[in-house]
Amino acid sequence: MLEAQAADLDALGAIGRRRALAPRAGVDFASNDYLALAGSERLADAAREAIGRGVPVGSGGSRLLRGNHDEIEALEAEAAAFFGHEAALWLSSGFAANVALLSTLPQRGDLIVNDTLIHASAHDGMRLSRAEAVAAAHNDAQAFDDAVVAWRRGGGTGTPWIAVESLYSMDGDRAPLDDLATIAERHDAMLVVDEAHATGVFGKDGRGLAHALAPERTIALHTCGKAMGAEGALITGPAVMRDFIVNRGRGFIFSTAPSPLIAAVVRESLRTLVDQPERRAALWRRIAHARTALGLDTGSQILPLVLGEDQRTMGVAAELQAAGFDVRGIRPPTVPPGTARLRISITNHASLADIDALGALIKDLL
Repeated sequence: MLEAQAADLDALGAIGRRRALAPRAGVDFASNDYLALAGSERLADAAREAIGRGVPVGSGGSRLLRGNHDEIEALEAEAAAFFGHEAALWLSSGFAANVALLSTLPQRGDLIVNDTLIHASAHDGMRLSRAEAVAAAHNDAQAFDDAVVAWRRGGGTGTPWIAVESLYSMDGDRAPLDDLATIAERHDAMLVVDEAHATGVFGKDGRGLAHALAPERTIALHTCGKAMGAEGALITGPAVMRDFIVNRGRGFIFSTAPSPLIAAVVRESLRTLVDQPERRAALWRRIAHARTALGLDTGSQILPLVLGEDQRTMGVAAELQAAGFDVRGIRPPTVPPGTARLRISITNHASLADIDALGALIKDLL
């Protein structure tokens, strides 16, 4: 049984692309826990306090049945206010949120113009959508404008949707959000911004890079399992967005609601972003230090070192791990062919001395 699957795994192994799970070990240069909140005493205290007042671990059902707990409603209200939108909807993960959003909101006759490097979850959502989808060159605002213009000239009459990440997870570069917002205004389009790697790190109090954009024309996705140190994802935007997904979003309607206990923890994460700005300041000190120590600069906490060849990349990653540095190699199809890389993630788990030591070892290895 499963001969085809076994053969496929063997083929992946032959070209150095077979994946396997590995335990965490060494100094953290791989996680998305940028602010070191995941294991913080503050979030642990929030979980203990919530358990003490009877907040359950499980929701017991979908949100439309018995799963709509007060803690989840409170989180969504706080998140909407925090991110400056009318409404918020909490889902189990960033992947689930992207799929629900893009498979539900764009309608037949609409157009989704997406950045060519947008996350796999967005692609899955678009495949399930009734709308037409086209890709635009990475971070090329003019390409987005041209795609909408060409669609209109070809008879397109629906709503254009512009889908991007604010900070790209494998390159660490930012989308030209101001230009894209202008294009959205010009074409009466909606701008969908995945803030997964910007939330908690960029913007006032960690509100992200899209916080300053017009809320009536913007929908943002904020994952809670990266800089916020918890789990799940919040979609924020106009109130009709929330109501429509509640009524039409299959990924929302037919899923058991996320944990009310984790909702209580995410509420504390939002408050921590405001109360402890020193966490962001410490992270940015490390990012600035890494620019010199590693010779890499993307303007963010994500520093890719592109080595190109899959086997070489994984070999260097293995040597770094053996030396006590948790740096992971990233290969296609996660990144384009010929761009295999070390994805170096700067977090508050690594000291300045750790960054120096990693930089020295990479220099020796390469």
